Amino acid sequence: MWWFLSAKKSIIIAEAEMKLLEENAMNKKTIMDIDLTKKRVLVRVDFNVPMKDGVITDDNRIVQALPTIKYIQEEEGKIILFSHLGRVETEADKAKSSLAPVALRLQELLGTPVKFVPFTRGEELETAVEMLKPGEIMMFENTRFEDIDGKKESKNNAELGAYWASLGDVFVNDAFGTAHRAHASNVGIASHLPSVAGFLMEKELRFIGGAVDNPTRPFVAILGGAKVSDKIGVIENLLKKADKILIGGGMAYTFMKALGYEVGKSICEMDKIDLAKDLLAKAAGKIVLPIDVVVTKEFTNEAKSRISAYENIEPDEMGLDVGPKTIKLFKKELKGAKTVVWNGPLGVFEFANFAKGTQELCEILGAMKDAKTIIGGGDSAAAAIKMGYGEKFTHISTGGGASLEYLEGKTLPGVESLNDDEGCSCGCHH
Repeated sequence: MWWFLSAKKSIIIAEAEMKLLEENAMNKKTIMDIDLTKKRVLVRVDFNVPMKDGVITDDNRIVQALPTIKYIQEEEGKIILFSHLGRVETEADKAKSSLAPVALRLQELLGTPVKFVPFTRGEELETAVEMLKPGEIMMFENTRFEDIDGKKESKNNAELGAYWASLGDVFVNDAFGTAHRAHASNVGIASHLPSVAGFLMEKELRFIGGAVDNPTRPFVAILGGAKVSDKIGVIENLLKKADKILIGGGMAYTFMKALGYEVGKSICEMDKIDLAKDLLAKAAGKIVLPIDVVVTKEFTNEAKSRISAYENIEPDEMGLDVGPKTIKLFKKELKGAKTVVWNGPLGVFEFANFAKGTQELCEILGAMKDAKTIIGGGDSAAAAIKMGYGEKFTHISTGGGASLEYLEGKTLPGVESLNDDEGCSCGCHH
């Protein structure tokens, strides 16, 4: 957890996080490499938070952005925040996709006023920016409102990026969750202004990138989720880098099918069986698969279930969780690991009766005090937080898709567009 104190440039983080940050250099400029005083600071945040009936149900992404916002306040920058929220494809979508409730929650968390402007462009927005005083905060409306007419935001419309850039003097990208997309609100703006990473962006890049590219060994990766096809690139990249890859969740059944087991009605990508065979051959023993499974005949929480070995799954049964022998095996494989990256739950954790495997994995990882434990966002992050283990991991990513692509070794456009760190801290634009 990052904590911000009132003294200038005094960011304090947990000891384990500090050690990891120091170990893994980053070649992009950060917010501390640029002069913010009295500058109009455009800050792309990821406030794409879950909402129900206009009420935020999880404010973690807002909380994670606070250190960057508070730092700019202290440096007397004029703060202009913006984010997307959900998909906005029609005028009707606007009513349920406004950032107004988010601005209100941010104001509550900061304890200082946050002015909300319900527009993405125009005179009212421009006037609000001009009226900002050093240390003051404003937020403008959902950037995806620009997608209704030609997907200007999502397709990185040059005119839109230039317009938003005209509202600021410097650009801080703190939205790791959208770093794998080239949008007008990140890449578009960055092509016109000095552009640096915020504290959250920096933390994500150092933790996930450092864990994969410069791990303290043994390095164990855990992959779950529904489909092999979603994680082909991740598996291939991690086979070159990890010492072991533990596989659970729905994707395990495709591998088990590739080994000749019948998996009943379990989720299985028949067109990926040959690929699974190839991956197992390449792995040369690095991939560890489940050995038992919790099966049921219905996809419901209340369905009657039993624990089965893979060779005993009936044709009308489906696997919804890993079994106790698998958890015991995974615990053994994790013993002594110094770096662990986890992406994807081990079962249908949304159903309480089939969440045990995921919960027990959380317990195992939470107890590994001598290891760097990193969750790569998405459902595994949601599961860990929902189950109360959020504080027990070294790092939980705020970006599902972005962290997956980073684990694949892909270049992220939102990161690539930031200014390179060439060893100077004068705030110049290279």
